[in-house]
Order: sequence, then C-alpha cells, then structure tokens
Amino acid sequence: MTEIIGFACKWCAYRAIDLAGRLKLKYPESIKIIKVPCSGRVDAETVMKAFGLGFDGVFIAGCPENECHYLNGNSIARKRVKLLKKLLHSLNIEPARLEFVEISSTDAVKFADFAAEFSRRIEGLTRR
Repeated sequence: MTEIIGFACKWCAYRAIDLAGRLKLKYPESIKIIKVPCSGRVDAETVMKAFGLGFDGVFIAGCPENECHYLNGNSIARKRVKLLKKLLHSLNIEPARLEFVEISSTDAVKFADFAAEFSRRIEGLTRR
C-alpha cells in the first residue's frame, strides 16, 4: 500500500477535508493529513524529509488563488512545488509524486476526488 502525506492549510483545504469526513465522503486511508497554518509555510526541507521518511507521495493543499488568509502563501507554495519537482527529477524521483492543489473550504468533493486521483497516480508509479 502506498503512503501519502498531505499538508493542508487550516483556513481552506483542511476545512474541506474536515467537511469531507463529516459528509462521509470516501478517500484513501493511506493519506495522512497534517494541518498547517498556511500552505506557504511548508518548506522544501519538510517536503524532502517526508520523502526521506518513506512517503510515496506528498501534496500541499492550499487556498484558491486570491483567497489566501496571508495574501500570498498559496502562490509561494505553488512556486515552491514547481521548483521541488525539478529537484526531485534531478534526484531520479518522479516529480509526479509531489503536487500542489487549491481547495476552497467548502469543496469537500474536490478534495475527495483529488485524493483518489493522486493516490491512483502514486500507485501507478514504481515503488521508491
């Protein structure tokens, strides 16, 4: 079974994940969620440490564009993920193992759909 860790902004994405649970929407049990103050606070070291700890996939879930509680945290996270994908490639790790996703606080269905799709993607990659 693949192991995935997701870092979710407490203002938007985490609320959607919580709502998904309350609505009893299904998403893979292999996904572990960490609530963070802002997606922009998830630094490169944290992402790389997650891979070093053996997680097969990592995602950062942030607020939709122009809705960040801290103004530009989601933009920072999006740019950081783009750069980290290049680093992963240089380390012979598939960049598809890392993703940034925007999820509004009320979009539980989007989270459940993303989680299922991301999990399938990671399962389709060779084990690390």
